[in-house]
Amino acid sequence: MTELIVAVKQAKAWGVHAVTASGVILALLALLAVLDGQPKQCLLWLGLALLVDGLDGSLARRYDVKGVLPHFDGSTLDLVIDYLTYVFIPAIFLYRFIPLPDYTPLFAVGLILLSSLFCFCNLNMKSKDNYFVGFPAAWNVVVLYFYILDVHPWITLAIIVLLAGLTLTKMKFLHPFRVRQFMPLNILVTFVWMLSSALLILQYPVNQFWLLALWWLASAYFVGMCLWRSAREWFPARG
Repeated sequence: MTELIVAVKQAKAWGVHAVTASGVILALLALLAVLDGQPKQCLLWLGLALLVDGLDGSLARRYDVKGVLPHFDGSTLDLVIDYLTYVFIPAIFLYRFIPLPDYTPLFAVGLILLSSLFCFCNLNMKSKDNYFVGFPAAWNVVVLYFYILDVHPWITLAIIVLLAGLTLTKMKFLHPFRVRQFMPLNILVTFVWMLSSALLILQYPVNQFWLLALWWLASAYFVGMCLWRSAREWFPARG
């Protein structure tokens, strides 16, 4: 009976790893969409990869994957796939589909790739309350805004430089699936944002006002949470 219980636990743990590993297939599909000149398809595949990445960590903790399969490093697997879907493919998407000033595309893409390496190798990238410390290399989200909003090339470049710089700071960024404070609301707003993002991608370049407003409200919530958490350290309360 004990062996059966162990086998079931291992099967569940391998199943969680399989969910994580599916991200590499989504990354491949996103890359093929870029090569085929299909920006909408690419963003949708990256969005699905984002959803998988948001859920697999919770599954791993629920089924104690690290304890059941200590010889297989799920964190490394996750990081490899995240670099593809959060950084590398979005950088290629940017180079292929997002207007930038003349002579700057290679600089912008290189800056994204290099600054993200620091983020992925930074052992202090999480605060004690599970906020990201510094911009968490979420370039898949950034290129979505560039695409939907048709941002001016020079503003696009300025934002890239700013976010790359924020990677090196101690500014806090919300992890909606890990931060326990307001977690139900964080997750709800995340799914609202993801659903509205998917609809905006499908309808682009026609954007319905109510949908765009909903998207902006969800976005404002995330920005507000990041600023609020960061301000608690910038302006500590005096007891």
